[in-house]
Amino acid sequence: MGSNKNNWSKVISAKRSWWDIDLKGVLNYKDLISSLIRRDLVSIYKQTILGPVWFLFGPLFTVFTYTFAFSTIAKIPTDGIPAPVFYLAGTILWNYFQACFNQASGTFINNAHLFGKVYFPRIIPSIAMIISNLLKMLLQFIVFIVFCIYYQNQEMISMNIYILSFPLLVLLMAILSLGFGLIISSLSVKYRDLNQLIGVFITLLMYASPIIYPSSSVPSVLKPYLSLNPIAPIINSFRYAFTGAGAFDWWGILYTTIFSLFMLFFGLILFHKVEKTFIDTI
Repeated sequence: MGSNKNNWSKVISAKRSWWDIDLKGVLNYKDLISSLIRRDLVSIYKQTILGPVWFLFGPLFTVFTYTFAFSTIAKIPTDGIPAPVFYLAGTILWNYFQACFNQASGTFINNAHLFGKVYFPRIIPSIAMIISNLLKMLLQFIVFIVFCIYYQNQEMISMNIYILSFPLLVLLMAILSLGFGLIISSLSVKYRDLNQLIGVFITLLMYASPIIYPSSSVPSVLKPYLSLNPIAPIINSFRYAFTGAGAFDWWGILYTTIFSLFMLFFGLILFHKVEKTFIDTI
């Protein structure tokens, strides 16, 4: 038996280190990630007439609703930005964050049937979810670009070199949502009532972010609190890049980067700790 010990291709053993995350193992499951992404994209609209076109109708319906409710009726200013562009600039990245957070926060509970049957790195469903939501968001981004080109030709907005920051802003949203989601997913294994608070948290965070209103309309007494919101610099910088209104918030982006990396680091540690025993708890 001793002579065959070194011939095993895979050895499964208990993980002792608090930071012993199998990142190399994730790369070995690229096919599984692709399958989960395909399943996510296909299953949502599998038996619908319009299929993926619903990815486009969703944000358009939201934008027209916001334009009617907040711009036309409530008269909330948009800093001179045409209302469709203003609201699309806020909702595209916000919807990406919300979708990633909601799905990441249910990683353990929603995938318990898979985790209990076969081994694979438990972080894989979250990675697949981040990518599949990115593909959905890029479809919505195409609609946004069409609006931007139209209003650019009308000289109502001014796209600038900062549009090159778009991948960075999306990456920060992905990291932030994944970090938050992993923390909630890990804690909700033991404290199930956290799932009931997710909707409240998302709603409060949305209204604390400059999505339906510009940061310039926030009262001075509240601006220090708004600056603590890591999502605000992303939305403001994204709007500036594609409309020219406001300014690119470099210090805010630096703060968001540090905050997001810390949340991801803490989320991964907590996730790794819980994944060892969560199946017994659930």
